[in-house]
Amino acid sequence: MPREFNQIVQGDCVASLAQLPESSVDLVFADPPFNIGYDYDVYKDRKKPNEYLAWSRQWIKGVRRALKPTGTFWLAIGDEYAAELKVLSQEIGFTCRSWVVWYYTFGVNCKYKFSRSHAHLFHFVVDPTNCTFNTEAIRVPSARQLVYADNRANPVGRLPDDTWILRPQDCVDGFQAEEDTWYFPRVAGTFKERAGFHGCQMPEQLLGRIIRSCSNAGELVLDPFSGSATTLVVAKKLERNYLGFELSEDYVKRGTERLQKVQPGDRLEGAPEPLVSAPNTANGKSLASKVRKKKVVANPDQTEENATPASQRAGKKGSGKSRSESQQNLFE
Repeated sequence: MPREFNQIVQGDCVASLAQLPESSVDLVFADPPFNIGYDYDVYKDRKKPNEYLAWSRQWIKGVRRALKPTGTFWLAIGDEYAAELKVLSQEIGFTCRSWVVWYYTFGVNCKYKFSRSHAHLFHFVVDPTNCTFNTEAIRVPSARQLVYADNRANPVGRLPDDTWILRPQDCVDGFQAEEDTWYFPRVAGTFKERAGFHGCQMPEQLLGRIIRSCSNAGELVLDPFSGSATTLVVAKKLERNYLGFELSEDYVKRGTERLQKVQPGDRLEGAPEPLVSAPNTANGKSLASKVRKKKVVANPDQTEENATPASQRAGKKGSGKSRSESQQNLFE
């Protein structure tokens, strides 16, 4: 295997991991085949359960060997083997910091069970006392700031919850067909972000949160199942070194072409982080409206009806500003 980074290496991930220098990688993000019969280009996604778990143990051991003592391993997996791979990873020596549930719209439609609209994201570390977690890079405004007008709110926001969710009903004017919306919708076929040659493509904003929080500029990010190369594209945009392994020669070619089209510092595709970290509350109070109301009520010549801000009175008639507009004003 070539020693240079910042490329996609064509080959089997187990063999390629074994050729990496020990303790050379800072962050691994892996979105392996789920063993559900998906139609990949080369790989056959239908192993017997014991074969799939034995293979998973091999490549996860390779990840553990390649990671630095301060390294981090994120694993994306479906329901079928989530519990097994969590236990297996812990047996190999990882500590699970978070079990994140990623909820998305445009889920897989099912005939005889509830339609799937989530995946599991395991956040593992080698050493829980010495690992990278850049909290300031991923903070979001809190509900105390945006909904409840609570002066106790931390002015720099809060860390995201461990359920990453898109709720278009909370931002009725924010869900557009041409781009991703917050938090992280699945990259559906009509989305602008879609690369088009690989069916399992992660949203750039989701990977951006992981890479920002668990690595630093100039460090090495590895994806042993490069696929659409989105992990590597995001790593490059965020000024990290990157390395991918991919079994399919065609995916390597197409992923390399994607990488050549982006530069360090380019913006991530899809909508940025949302302005709220809690469901919309129709009658919630914002700090801005609270201040306006105090100023109006301070005038004794005005009635209670007149003391109500015009935007709120109009809103009762269905013609006021949208919730997203009033929230945006807090940051202007």
